[in-house]
Amino acid sequence: MEGKYVSESATIMSQRMFPQDANPAGNIHGGVILRYIDLAGATAAMRHSRTPVVTKSIDRMEFRAPALVGELLTFKASVNMAGSTSMEVGVRVEAEDLLTGEVRHTASAYLTFVAMSAEGRPTAVQPLLLETDVEKRRHREASERRETRRKERERERVSQRSQQD
Repeated sequence: MEGKYVSESATIMSQRMFPQDANPAGNIHGGVILRYIDLAGATAAMRHSRTPVVTKSIDRMEFRAPALVGELLTFKASVNMAGSTSMEVGVRVEAEDLLTGEVRHTASAYLTFVAMSAEGRPTAVQPLLLETDVEKRRHREASERRETRRKERERERVSQRSQQD
């Protein structure tokens, strides 16, 4: 496999927030934001793999500031790492007040997607080609998160075995 550059699958989506997206205080529900984060992340993963993808996990979801009714939310997604069948995608959410032009970083998340074949089985993805120092840093940090998740899964397996004994 030849590989794909991060820029080839980077995705930017925007969505204006309306009253039906909010709670009584006028803040956008976290679940609404999560839905768009997942959609933007999946789009970037599909652009990289050119296959259907499924969400395997959401890692380190951070809500930094409230998003409000009437604001334009922009979801910026890019693949940080590609494994054999999975990809980590980072998504940054920015809220823009359309009247003042003020832009705030409101949320960030890392998601893992698995590429799926037409038969519904995990399938190989192209390697990720890194060009910039930022891309190399994000890839290194994604590799560290992947190793942390692997260790957590192993601890869970050991714990489950000891509970069965």
